Amino acid sequence: MTHNHDPYSDAQALKGLTLGQATEYQAEYDASLLQGVPRKLNRDAIELTTELPFQGTDIWTGYELSWLNSKGKPMVAIMQVHLDINSVNLIESKSFKLYLNSFNQTRFDNLDAIKTTLTTDLGQCAQGDVTVKIIEPKHFSIERINELPGNCIDELDIEVDDYQFNPEYLLNSTEEKNVAETLTSNLLKSNCLITSQPDWGSVMIRYQGPKIDREKLLRYLISFRQHNEFHEQCVERIFMDLKKYCQCSKLTVYARYTRRGGLDINPFRSDFEQAPENHRLARQ
Repeated sequence: MTHNHDPYSDAQALKGLTLGQATEYQAEYDASLLQGVPRKLNRDAIELTTELPFQGTDIWTGYELSWLNSKGKPMVAIMQVHLDINSVNLIESKSFKLYLNSFNQTRFDNLDAIKTTLTTDLGQCAQGDVTVKIIEPKHFSIERINELPGNCIDELDIEVDDYQFNPEYLLNSTEEKNVAETLTSNLLKSNCLITSQPDWGSVMIRYQGPKIDREKLLRYLISFRQHNEFHEQCVERIFMDLKKYCQCSKLTVYARYTRRGGLDINPFRSDFEQAPENHRLARQ
């Protein structure tokens, strides 16, 4: 199914975002600071139909959640958010940061009030299902640092002189032999769609199907280095390219990006498994 992609409508949809603009920080609660970006902008471009070929979630971790309790005493916590990929919008990250900052001088009676407020506001912005977990400081010690499972392909001794996105690195990249394996790379880098600021990530690719040439896969991932797209969009593009060029019968693409403004974004897409527990990487 082919979609008519209109770059002008994309630009209009992104025009009003606070990302890339000078903004004042609001210290009093203001849900209107949240801004959504229609997921269809990217999905039309990579010819994703309304029937998505994967399931998944966008996993957000917020390290700068703070508010005042009923007596005016500052409180802090870590926030974890799971946003369903069937939501109409993804949540623009700078607006998310500004929104969280608006809690700083706002009184809430208890954690349930915080959780309910976050769940309601994020769900309304995304127009989809959201789950929120609040981790108190007394539980910080059990938070774990893990690395992505699988074989890292970054040690391949290759020479690189092309950093422009090119999915054709995956052309003729498979063998007849079928395998089930998990590959990882810490060399994923893309740029923000609006500001062109660098986004640094690690990616896990778990698949079953024709064996993928690791050098070609690494060159493909490196080709994102100057590519401008949101985190969630990059992961969906990787998924669709691997399905198209490598004919994976089962596929998971899971990326964990380093935090910016106290937030990290970790998109998970799979056609056969559920998202893992949210454990940050060492460089997050």
